Amino acid sequence: MVGVGEKGQNHVRVYNEMENADLVGIADVNERKVKEIANQHKTKAFTNYKDLLNEDLNAVSIVVPTILHKKVALEFIGEGVNCLIEKPIASNIGDAKEIIKEAEKNNVKLAVGHIERFNPVVTKLKEIIEKGILGKMLLISTRRVGPFVPRITDVGIIVDLATHDIDVVRYLIGKEAVNIFAKSGGIKNKKGDHALILLDFGDVSASIEVNWFTPHKVRSLVATGTEGIAYLDYLKQEIEVYNSECKMIQKIERKEPLREELEHFLECVKESKEPLVNGYEGLSVLEIAIKAGRNHD
Repeated sequence: MVGVGEKGQNHVRVYNEMENADLVGIADVNERKVKEIANQHKTKAFTNYKDLLNEDLNAVSIVVPTILHKKVALEFIGEGVNCLIEKPIASNIGDAKEIIKEAEKNNVKLAVGHIERFNPVVTKLKEIIEKGILGKMLLISTRRVGPFVPRITDVGIIVDLATHDIDVVRYLIGKEAVNIFAKSGGIKNKKGDHALILLDFGDVSASIEVNWFTPHKVRSLVATGTEGIAYLDYLKQEIEVYNSECKMIQKIERKEPLREELEHFLECVKESKEPLVNGYEGLSVLEIAIKAGRNHD
């Protein structure tokens, strides 16, 4: 593990609980914090992430500020270590492409941490859409809003937050957007703290709303088709489907998306499988986010 901030600590916890993983070390520039967390999880602590390369690694999770993704990832990729990089893959297209190129050159697995792909409600909604229960898809609308996040300083809200929903709508619709329209602004965070994005997929459209001003957290998605509508709540892991005749509550087994994501990553490493969200998937999401961010006040 490289980076034990809020997200990184969750990675540490899950890896430490997994029977098929041996957490050999964690690294962070905050010496007090990394030692405290290492003691808590009975593993080694390092303040220089390069020291982890002496620990005979198979895989690493990289959960550092986005602008550092390329620098840190290339150190491990160059040594043949499989990498899961927290989303977004990088802060710019050039860095993302270089990470992908080096991963292919060194024959390592590269996964990008778009965690909502592993949320059971997203998996269920994909099934519902593919079965035609909603008819022909017309529109997907998402809201991912909540209080201001002062720890996010290196990127704006589109790259940090909207990338979750950009990835999900691409996955649900199953193709790439042909046009991108967006309006964003920055009041508390000059790089952007509110945005509205419209993605045109040809016969389907998607609207994505994000902000850091809503006093309570909302993580929702509405999928509208010619035969019905589905309401998805990421936090409650619930889906309600309505058609002209009835309301259907979908039965969903609650799971921790992060655990599902990390187990999938380790399975890909162990069995040499391609990750569900590979480098190219991460790059496609980043390309949309960067284009959307160009219309920024």
